[in-house]
Amino acid sequence: MADFMTLPNAPSFALSRATIPTICLADASGFAAREGLVSADIVVTDGKIGAILPAGTAPTALPAADMRDRMVWPTFTDMHTHIDKGHIWERRRNPDGTFMGALENVMADRQANWSAGDVAARMEFSLKSAYAHGTGLLRTHIDSLPPQHDISFEVFSDMRAKWAGRIELQAVALFAIDMIFEPFFDDLIALLKSHNGLVGGVTQMLPDLNARLDRLFQAAGDNGLDIDLHVDETEDREVLTLGRIAEAKLRNGYEGSVTVGHCCSLARQDEETTKRTIDLVAEAGLSVVSLPMCNMYLQDRHEGRTPRWRGVTLFKELAAAGVKTAVASDNTRDPFYAYGDLDPVEVIREAVRILQLDHPLDDTARIITRTPAEILGRTERGVIAAGGPADLVLFSARRWSEFLSRPQADRIVMRNGMGIDRSLPDYRELDPLMDK
Repeated sequence: MADFMTLPNAPSFALSRATIPTICLADASGFAAREGLVSADIVVTDGKIGAILPAGTAPTALPAADMRDRMVWPTFTDMHTHIDKGHIWERRRNPDGTFMGALENVMADRQANWSAGDVAARMEFSLKSAYAHGTGLLRTHIDSLPPQHDISFEVFSDMRAKWAGRIELQAVALFAIDMIFEPFFDDLIALLKSHNGLVGGVTQMLPDLNARLDRLFQAAGDNGLDIDLHVDETEDREVLTLGRIAEAKLRNGYEGSVTVGHCCSLARQDEETTKRTIDLVAEAGLSVVSLPMCNMYLQDRHEGRTPRWRGVTLFKELAAAGVKTAVASDNTRDPFYAYGDLDPVEVIREAVRILQLDHPLDDTARIITRTPAEILGRTERGVIAAGGPADLVLFSARRWSEFLSRPQADRIVMRNGMGIDRSLPDYRELDPLMDK
């Protein structure tokens, strides 16, 4: 698809009459907002944002691209993905779309196929897609059952170096915490220190859950590692580890960052349990990422029966309590989610519908830009700031209804003041991996 506009071929130029989500401006003072949007001229100088000025006030001597009120966003942060298992669908499908079907078939494919070359090729494909869509910061969870952790973290470190300057990458070790008292866990912590990773894991309602959480928090604290956990990804009301995680953080005096993903069963609790748990999460300073597309796909799926609930966490209630909340892609074309393309625009469009994040939409842009960047410790990302890099995404849409009604396939992604090649990788590139 042809670009909707041509950028000036000059070291300095202006994007005039641009519409910017107010929440994405590092400094919004002096701008009058309507529906959380402001009109501005953006001056780009030598690949950086030279100035952000009221619309119509950029120096007339500068070459300019008239945005005609089209939206300009910062590049996106996709803070919860699984690029190590992405794009195996054609090789190993989920026969019934259930959570157990996903677990069993990913395990089978991992054991049969996940060599360094296989993981690298699928990671590369995923990152090409994410980059073309406008992502600048991405965190992936990595299946870390032995011996896969050694293979996949080596591949990840190579990818992080290869993609430096295009997508900044972070990685989290994903394992079941029933292994936390085994020698494997000490080896995993050493691996994470050597690869600058994060401690992850899947929490379960085990009899000694508190002891396991204490071990996790103590190991992370002793080694200066942040934590990002898969939590309560179930419709089962009896499974609620979220509050226990918050208590463990407080009990252990842990000072690092703790992120919890999914938290689906929170939406299945009574009001008293809900309030108590959310208050604990806020007190402990946990951050919550919701994965609306994957959770809609997996949760409340029963053969021959229409789902009765949406599968997502209590996003609005958590945000109202002061908890940092964001959304992300999660799985992509694997047994946990058969679809997706690591496109944060698709994620936010679906999140608005599924979580009803509209009426108003004023701050909604934060959930794939500013807030996830803050959660990942990269506060300079997710905002448009004078002096910052001209890493921008330009849309033909002018207002929220236009933005949310179409996939914005004609967007322009600008890195360091220049438009990039937005060609998406062809799925045929993966064909040699599928013939196994």
